[in-house]
Amino acid sequence: MPSAVGAPAYTHVFPREVESAALARQLVRTVLETWHLPQLVDDAMHVVSELVANAVDHARGGHIRFTVTRTDDRRVRLAVVDKSHAEPVLRTVSPSEEHGRGLVIVDALSLKWGIDPLPWGKRTWADLELEGAR
Repeated sequence: MPSAVGAPAYTHVFPREVESAALARQLVRTVLETWHLPQLVDDAMHVVSELVANAVDHARGGHIRFTVTRTDDRRVRLAVVDKSHAEPVLRTVSPSEEHGRGLVIVDALSLKWGIDPLPWGKRTWADLELEGAR
């Protein structure tokens, strides 16, 4: 569903299940290609996978909301809203650990990322920008 006001955006509510990561990747690919930003697709697909996976693993409730917003000509924001107040933490992970690298990937691929507390949960977001835009 496109945004009716403000910056161009697409949003979709997905079930809070593992398969939703693939659906969110498909949405972000379609949106970025529509906006003529194919250079961001690969990084965006990795970032959205991690944001959705984190919500699926750690949130509560049956659904999550994914949004991709074009904040300017060269930048997009990917965001996942879930019904958990627990904030994800960027941490150092040993090579032997099987989990816990999601935010390391988000941090490495995004210009910046953060968490917005909401009355019913939180929004975890990451901004991606075309190279050379800074």
